[in-house]
Amino acid sequence: MDQQVDLLVIGAGAAGMSAALFAKLNGLNVLLCEKAAQVGGTSATSGGTIWAPGSHLSVKAGVPDDIEQARIFLKSVVGDRGGEALREAFLASSADMIRELDEKTSVKLNACLAHPDYVKNQPGEAFGGRALAPAEFNGRVLGADFKYVRPPRPEFMGLGGMMVNRNELNALLNPVQSIQNLMTTFKVVLPYFWSRLRFNRGTRLVMGNALVGSLFHNLKQQQVPVWLNSALQELIVENGKVVGAKIQTEQGTQVVYARQGVVLATGGVGWNAPLRQQLFPKGLIADSLSPLSNTGDGLSKALQKGAKLDPSVDSSVLYFPCSIHTHANGYKAIWPHIILDRAKPGVIAVNEDGKRFVNESDSYHDFCMAQIKSNRGKAKIQSYLICDHTAIQKYGLGFVLPGAKKLDYYLKANYLFAANSLDALAKKTGIDPQALVTTVQNFNQMVEQGVDSDFGKGSGVMNRFNGDPEVQPNPCLGKLEQGPYYALPVIPMDCASSGGLAGDVYGRVLDQNNQVISGLFACGNDLASIFKGTYPGPGTTLGPGMVFAWRIAQFAAGKLTEQSHPLHQQSTQATIQRRSA
Repeated sequence: MDQQVDLLVIGAGAAGMSAALFAKLNGLNVLLCEKAAQVGGTSATSGGTIWAPGSHLSVKAGVPDDIEQARIFLKSVVGDRGGEALREAFLASSADMIRELDEKTSVKLNACLAHPDYVKNQPGEAFGGRALAPAEFNGRVLGADFKYVRPPRPEFMGLGGMMVNRNELNALLNPVQSIQNLMTTFKVVLPYFWSRLRFNRGTRLVMGNALVGSLFHNLKQQQVPVWLNSALQELIVENGKVVGAKIQTEQGTQVVYARQGVVLATGGVGWNAPLRQQLFPKGLIADSLSPLSNTGDGLSKALQKGAKLDPSVDSSVLYFPCSIHTHANGYKAIWPHIILDRAKPGVIAVNEDGKRFVNESDSYHDFCMAQIKSNRGKAKIQSYLICDHTAIQKYGLGFVLPGAKKLDYYLKANYLFAANSLDALAKKTGIDPQALVTTVQNFNQMVEQGVDSDFGKGSGVMNRFNGDPEVQPNPCLGKLEQGPYYALPVIPMDCASSGGLAGDVYGRVLDQNNQVISGLFACGNDLASIFKGTYPGPGTTLGPGMVFAWRIAQFAAGKLTEQSHPLHQQSTQATIQRRSA
C-alpha cells in the first residue's frame, strides 16, 4: 500500500536526521529512510563539530561570536568563487537553527573555548566560540535501539568499544603520571565496563557519535518513523514536480508520496565509481572514508531527473591525509592525520623528490591540496611524514601512539619505515636521498631561528594550537637529529564530497538551466559546498548541512519564504531608496 507524508527525507546522517526533526517540530508529517542498517552515516565517524557563527551558545560560553566577522572571514577565504547568496542564507539562519535545536530538543552542544578556524591569518577568523561540539550522550537511553547507531571506526575505539575525547587521550596513555590522569582514566574506563554488561560497545558517546545518537533519540521521542535498510530506488515526477519516491525495503518496493517534497541527504559521492571518476582528481585511491552504503544514490537519482552538479567548486573533495595499515584479515585500518602529529616539533612532510611541499601544521584539507599539487602528473598521490626518534617517542606517528607504543609491530608490518640515517631511510622508501638530507639540514637551520621561512610552519593561531605549547618560541618547530629516523607514507582520502547538486537558498535542487526542480531538496553532502570547496574551519560540512536542513524544514512548513530571505529584503530596500531619491 502506498504511503503519504508531508516530507520524505532520504539519508539518516546528521543533515538528514536534522531535516526530519526540524520538519516534525514544525508540524509536518515526516518519514526518514536510510539505506544502511544503522543511522549516522559519515557523521557518526566524524568529530561532530558544527561550524555555526553567531550562536547564543558562544555568548553563554563567554566567547561571543559575531556574524559580521564570520562574513568578513568567509569573504576572504572563499574569494571570488561565487555562491554569496547561499552563504548569506547560511549566516542568516545559523543562530536560529542552533537556538531551535537547543530550546526544542535535548540535542546539546557546547561552544568550544579554543577551536580555531582553519585558514590562518585571515580577517574575521575566530579562535573560539564559532565551532560547537556535541555534549556527551548516554546511549543507554536508546535501550534496544542503541544497536542502530553506527559506531566509530574500530581503530578509534579503545578496549574493543570505548570512545575517548581528545582531551582524555593523554591521561589514558599515561594513567599513573598524575592523580588527575588516574581519576580521568577511572571516569572513562569504569562506566565502559559497566555498559558492556548489556551492550556490545560503550554507551558513553562523544564527538560525531554523540551528535547522531542524540538526534536519533529525539526522532524517537518525536515519533518520527525511521525506515532502515530502505534505499532510494527512483524519484517520482508528475507534471514536472517531484511528488515522492520508490523505496526499496526488505519487504519489497514501497511507493511514498510526499506533499511538500523529497529531501536528499545520502552523503554525497562516497563510493560511486562513475561520479568519483568524473569529479575527483586522478591518482586518488578508490577507497573512501564514507560508509560502504554511501554510493551516491541521491546525486545519481537526481541527475536522472535533470538535476545539475555545481561546476564551480574549487575542489570536489574535502580531504584527510591518511595512513593505512592492512590487517592479516584484509581489513584496512585508516588513520587520519588531523591533529596529533603533523603540527608537532620534529615532524616534516616530503614528497618522493625529498622536498617539503607544505606547511605541515596547516589544516588537513590544505595539506592534501598541496600534496595533490606536488604530485601532479604522477600515478599515485603520496608523500611521507618524516620524524626522528625523539619526536616519535614524545608525540607518536599515526597508529604509533606517544611513547612509541607498538612501534616494532608497525615496523614489521611495513606501516612505516625506519633507518639509522636519513640517507638509508630515503633509499628504503624510494625518496631522493641527497634531497632528503639537504631538506632536513635546511629545516634544522630554520628551527634554530624559530621561523620556517619556507612554508611558515607554526605561523598562525591554528598552527600553534596543534603544536606543543612547551616548545618555544615556535611550538611547531623542532630539529630532526636523533636517529633512528622514521618515514610514514600518507595519501589524501575523501572525508566528504564538496562537489554536489546545485541548489538555491532554500535547499531546492536546480536543473541544467538553473531552474528549481519543484519538490526536490538537498542538504548535507548531497548539496554542493556553500564554501565552494574551500575548508574554512572545524565543522564546515556539518554546520551548513544542519542549517540547510533547518531552512528546508522551515520552507516546507511555509515559515520561510522568498520575501523573508535577507537578499530579497536588501533588494527591496534598495528599490525603495531609489524610488524615494
